[in-house]
Amino acid sequence: MIDPKRLLTDLQRRCTRLEDDLRSRSETDESMGATLRGEYDAARAAGRTAEAFEVWRDGVLTQAAVAWLLGCVFVRFLEDNGLIDPMISGPGDRRQEASDAQEAFFRKQPMASDRDYLQDVFERVRQFKVAAPLYDPDHNPLWAYSISGDMAKDLLLFWRSIVPETGELVHDFTDPEWRTRFLGDLYQDLSESARKRYALLQTPEFVEEFILDRTLDPALEEFGLKETRLIDPTCGSGHFLLGAFERLLDRWFKAEPAIPERELAQRALNGVYGVDLNPFAVAIARFRLLIAALKASLVQTLKEAPDFKISLATGDSLLHGKRFDRLFAFSEVYGGSERLEQTGYGHSFQAEDLAELNRILGQQYHAVVGNPPYITASDPAINAKYRELYATCHRKYSLGVPFTERFFDLAIVGVDSQSAGFVGMITADSFMKREFGKKLIEEFLPRQDLTHAISTAGASIPGHNTPTVILLGRHRGPVAQAIRVVMGIKGEPGTPEDPAKGLVWQQICTLVDQPGSTGEFVSVADVDRNTLAKHPWSIGGGGAAELKEFIDANAGGGALDDQVASIGFGCIVSEEEAFFLSALRARSVSKQHIRQMAVGDGVREWSLQAPQLIFFPYDGNVGLAPEGIATSCLWNYRATLASRAAFGKQTYKQVGRPYYEYHQIPIERNKLPLSIVFAFVATHNHFVLDRGGKVFKQTAPVIKLGSTASEDDHLKLLGVLNSSIACFWLKQVCFPKDANKGTLDWENRYEFDGTKVGQFPLSRTSPLALTRQLDYFAQQYAANLPSKLTENGVLDRNELDRAHTVATKSMHGMIAIQEEIDWHCYRLYSLSEEDLTHPNPPEVRLGERAFEIVMARQMAAGELETAWFESHRSTPVTEIPTHWPDDYKSVVEKRIALIESDRNIALIEKPEYKRRWNTPAWEELEKEALREWLIDRLEDPRYWANEDPMPQTVYDLASKAQTDAEFLQVAELYVGHEGVDLRRLVAELVESESVPFLPVLRYKESGLRHRAVWERTWELQRREDAGEDVGTIPPPPKYKSADFLSATYWRLRGALDVPKERFISYPHCSRDGDPSLLVGWAGWDHLRQARALTSYLTQIVTNEGWSAERLTPLFAGLQELTPWLKQWHNEIDPEYDQRMGDFFEGYLLEQLHLHQLTVSDLKAWKPPATAARRGRRASVSN
Repeated sequence: MIDPKRLLTDLQRRCTRLEDDLRSRSETDESMGATLRGEYDAARAAGRTAEAFEVWRDGVLTQAAVAWLLGCVFVRFLEDNGLIDPMISGPGDRRQEASDAQEAFFRKQPMASDRDYLQDVFERVRQFKVAAPLYDPDHNPLWAYSISGDMAKDLLLFWRSIVPETGELVHDFTDPEWRTRFLGDLYQDLSESARKRYALLQTPEFVEEFILDRTLDPALEEFGLKETRLIDPTCGSGHFLLGAFERLLDRWFKAEPAIPERELAQRALNGVYGVDLNPFAVAIARFRLLIAALKASLVQTLKEAPDFKISLATGDSLLHGKRFDRLFAFSEVYGGSERLEQTGYGHSFQAEDLAELNRILGQQYHAVVGNPPYITASDPAINAKYRELYATCHRKYSLGVPFTERFFDLAIVGVDSQSAGFVGMITADSFMKREFGKKLIEEFLPRQDLTHAISTAGASIPGHNTPTVILLGRHRGPVAQAIRVVMGIKGEPGTPEDPAKGLVWQQICTLVDQPGSTGEFVSVADVDRNTLAKHPWSIGGGGAAELKEFIDANAGGGALDDQVASIGFGCIVSEEEAFFLSALRARSVSKQHIRQMAVGDGVREWSLQAPQLIFFPYDGNVGLAPEGIATSCLWNYRATLASRAAFGKQTYKQVGRPYYEYHQIPIERNKLPLSIVFAFVATHNHFVLDRGGKVFKQTAPVIKLGSTASEDDHLKLLGVLNSSIACFWLKQVCFPKDANKGTLDWENRYEFDGTKVGQFPLSRTSPLALTRQLDYFAQQYAANLPSKLTENGVLDRNELDRAHTVATKSMHGMIAIQEEIDWHCYRLYSLSEEDLTHPNPPEVRLGERAFEIVMARQMAAGELETAWFESHRSTPVTEIPTHWPDDYKSVVEKRIALIESDRNIALIEKPEYKRRWNTPAWEELEKEALREWLIDRLEDPRYWANEDPMPQTVYDLASKAQTDAEFLQVAELYVGHEGVDLRRLVAELVESESVPFLPVLRYKESGLRHRAVWERTWELQRREDAGEDVGTIPPPPKYKSADFLSATYWRLRGALDVPKERFISYPHCSRDGDPSLLVGWAGWDHLRQARALTSYLTQIVTNEGWSAERLTPLFAGLQELTPWLKQWHNEIDPEYDQRMGDFFEGYLLEQLHLHQLTVSDLKAWKPPATAARRGRRASVSN
């Protein structure tokens, strides 16, 4: 029997090895390399990719690797279940029969390789017409991109591996039921890169059945069994298609019981069609349908099988095939291309059969179902192509948007409300509230007969970490005035053992046909179509939608948009990682071009925390500065920045935009000093008054009131915007990012975008005096944080304790005043008739607020289980604190009574709408501040000789720290005791902030491949700087965490490899008498690094007598620096009267000659191998 988990794990390892093998062959086999290059050039010319060749190539080779594995898996399944003779392996005697077949092959072809044998196996299977499409030589990449003979041998041995204890095959595919669900697991998880590239995700069977119940079944009733055909334009591994096939087959058996099974199986196949962009997804879907048809036909071998025709094709449903749009023409989006409308897109990859694609996508269907990808189109070329073809593509759209349009387009169009095709999909619900969904909701869907919008965000759907919605409809104009809406109240309380029986999903199934019903998890209503023709959708259940309408009706102050000058981003940098400045990078930039950048994560609890430094290429009037100011910090990333997408389909370079400017920076918005900044993504509403001198990332949008607005004008808005009413209202219209990730309601993050914030209805008056108080407390709190104290010098225990006392009192004051603001706002919005505020509230701790006392009492009564108090380091309090003044206790008692008696107040006075005050523990803040002080101290000039730089070991640094009294004082505070082990401490600090000097010590193999592309990019840039026309330089690939040898290196470098480290490490280069790590200061420029290395080399050669082998990494480090020395330091040096780049290049060549080494030796150097971990062998081969 098949062991799906072990099979997946083993094949994942094999897939990586196959990719490496194919990549190596693509670089050494001229024919394979030329094939790849030719297909890439054609794709780039056709606008189907803008990726660098190496990135695109790796994607193709992943497909080829998977094709080889699946080719074997299909054969293994067929031979183990007796459908073909054994050729690769098999259980029992069949394993030997397969080996005998291979021996017979080699007797006939003694010069052949194991690869030739595997290809012969595939060719023999292809001779059975029914299986021929699985191994189509024109479109299956295993023929175009062949693996090496050694890799094929390894594959054969793998399939013949046995368990030593039993002698049975490790992977036995025998299954009397011929189940192929395991292939769905392979589809989703076999290749991590493919999973991310294609957003691979299986649709659970219970979701597929629900959608087919409401699409295919009514289509069959309306159109009849003979006519009905169904398509899944994003078919993946074929779950929808298999479900549809089984339903059609069952109906055919009942309708025509006298017809042979084979004929009925083909008729059922004739009713299902599928397309997918991922070639191996289509291969899996085809195989699964084939096995299902064979099983239904009672066929025992491929030899006796009929030539089943299966309508599947690899391709892009958004590009390929005909566009219909007869009912709702968006003709302008096609650029007037009648040919494209009629015949579809003309380009195809090797894996794509254009004729078959146009056949399948050239007709409409009675049912269109699927689970379109939730990702965005990351390739800028294809992103632009979709935007050109689909009018609904707006801003940074999800692929769910154009696919919604395409799904309806592929359904048969209804005439006079009759005979319209049915559409059903489960898709990301992000369009409902994110701005990119505006055109879909307001322009497209109102013209379709959308019948159901079913929120599944709270349901437990395996693998679907993105909140989802099921849309059902028909391709015709609207018929009924209402749309059936299933609204979420709360999510699944845990992870059910069987997701199909999850509480939320079961309630959806039970109530969906009962409008007006309300359950614990969802409520159902028929909502007026006009309501859902406005973006965003607000479909909260359990009275939330009605409360939002009440707030809208009773606000009285107009929308926020009407009271301010603008709301939106302060700037959009695009690839901002290149612009961020570490303290060391900032040293090379003029102070006038450095700003603090506020990011969303730093906008919390009425204050702006830890802004980052960023390069600001503008003058005081936000005019772009000359290019020369950018060279020192952005040259390395020029190709990446120049390849950013400008407006339209072209890049910065193509339209002549300077590579170093921000993508967008509203000039007038950035001239005004005062701003209200808010967190774009957060669990709760966080608005902060900023008094100037910063720029704001799009994750921290800003509200500007105009040049004449005072600070009080800003504070009037700030209090209401930070209230619990604002939090409730915003969560009804803003996108919930974590709605179905198993998080608690108060931990779900929302996107508070500027458009929705601008729609917030203001009250006629505001709690200005209270807001002033809270703002004061917030400033006091921020001023006493440990990170602020360290800016003023050395810390001692007394100062830290004093600051802790002040900060704690400030925080308790903030909590108290926030409560007053919340309850004041309830009266402003007519939710409370009585004034339930207090003019001078006492300090309030977490756990003591009215809603928390209510929760604590419910817990004590066994009515509530919650992690709220534990998560916020507070204690449940069931009684009002006795130390409070009597009049304040009376107010709190009234608040509690209203929470318990008023539905609307109870809805808002809940953890998900009340401020969390979830600040880090003081001990954590103190520890981090002390750590930063210590690291800063280790960078101090007293530890490094700047004029004569020299690497030193960690032990050397520790010895210097031993004589630094202030370092010792802070170190004792940091570790919490006297007698600090300085060697250990300094090692921990330095190693956590250092990156090795050689690429081979930083990256894994995948990272080294990326690095090679980056180095070629830099070489092209240097040639371009020298005046050579090098054409368009493609952006080099971004790094991923998996490309680095250490999580520390990834943290300090990131996707663009921007140095943020404080120290350079030189592993394997320490002196024999000192085993600790050799390091240098990362603040050295390339020239000082070279001087430090040569000084150390001279010392080592003179005093240590190292062999050429041990010196090699040091020489390699100098070789790495040479191109940069020649680029930045090759003017005549006034001190040495020579060009330092040429000098060090010459020095290196002399040393290599002296030690009988070559440049190739330096490039080939690898660190000494560490002892491999031993593991138990689970199987043996042959």
